[in-house]
Amino acid sequence: MQKTSWHHLALLGALCVCTAASAQQALTWEQVRQRFEQNNPSLLADALNIDESKAQEITASLRPNPTLNLSADGTQIAPDKGVWRPFAGTFETAGISYLIERQHKRQLRLESARKETLIAESNHADLERTLLFNLRSAFVATLQAKAALQLAKDNLIYYDHVLDISRNRFDAGDIAQLDLDRLELQRVQYESDLQSADVALRTAKIQLLALLNDRTPVDQFDVTGRFDFNNQLAPLDEVRQIALENRPDLKAALETVDKAKTDHQLAVANGSTDPTISGWWTYNPSFNNPYAHQTVGASVNIPLRIFDRNQGEKLRTQLDIDRSDKLLDAARAQVFNDVDSAHATLNSTLILLQPYKDRYLEQASRVRDTIRFSYEHGAASLLDFLDAQAEYRSVEVSYLNLVAAYLDAAGQLNLAVGREVIQ
Repeated sequence: MQKTSWHHLALLGALCVCTAASAQQALTWEQVRQRFEQNNPSLLADALNIDESKAQEITASLRPNPTLNLSADGTQIAPDKGVWRPFAGTFETAGISYLIERQHKRQLRLESARKETLIAESNHADLERTLLFNLRSAFVATLQAKAALQLAKDNLIYYDHVLDISRNRFDAGDIAQLDLDRLELQRVQYESDLQSADVALRTAKIQLLALLNDRTPVDQFDVTGRFDFNNQLAPLDEVRQIALENRPDLKAALETVDKAKTDHQLAVANGSTDPTISGWWTYNPSFNNPYAHQTVGASVNIPLRIFDRNQGEKLRTQLDIDRSDKLLDAARAQVFNDVDSAHATLNSTLILLQPYKDRYLEQASRVRDTIRFSYEHGAASLLDFLDAQAEYRSVEVSYLNLVAAYLDAAGQLNLAVGREVIQ
């Protein structure tokens, strides 16, 4: 029995050393979030979509290029009446032409590209919102695993103290060998809890490190934070209003409607006629005026848009406005659904948590300590003690899981709202 005790102390010592080493680099939620925003590859890759959209603004704002024309004509290719002077009548022409865009086409293209950038920014914020929820869940899971590990340590230390007293009672002939054996066999459950909690903590840290794209060894990484709940919950109407003002996917839907209207204006403008003006200069022309060796000319080309007036694109963009309006209604309805569900879940968890903090935790601890005292002095049976110990463990684990559920529900509400309304 003494060997088992020393083995347990060595195990606890190793865990304490590991925990102490980890605590040297414990990160708060704000530090974890900062590292995530700096290092997460998915978030960084998506941010490039904004830069690409801004690059498209440059393309959209470009004016049409002018066209330079160089030509030569009037070169004699065959003798006539015995005379062949091939270059005597050659004249050279240099000209330039330019397409004039009407109906503010360039401005509308640029406006559409800028609105596409706004949509890209909102979509990036929405991706960050989702990834932050995953990060917060991993952070809470790590805090939960730390709390579970500490609870398992405390339970094991408490139980070992009872075992030490029971061994003394056995040596004094106060209890039977069978009772002592049953007590020592029960210790396996607490050893199992300790090992499971340690594995859960390492797994939670690994998941958190993956989101941070961090290669820090698990034993050298730790987080710290408040693993508790706040019984204050804002009214549903207030939370709804905050969500309507902050949800990035709703902003993206609004911006998509606005862009669709601009695209329709651009489609109408593209259905208008754009003339091309040209001007040229010629040297050595063969004109009726024998003295006109250098001349200039100009022309205007106007396409006759009889058949193609961009009818299909006009109709498509008009339909796209209607489609975007309906998607906006769907996005708004989704916001209300997300907020209402998260708010109800959080409120339900609070209703369950409050009695634990007000009564159940204290009652379970009082019952366990009372039964333990009675058992150690022979006034309670072994079965009563084991039942009280199991009940205490069950209440503590239930409370720990409820706090984790509260923090997860708070994260879900933050996700539904679009920003952190509950820390």
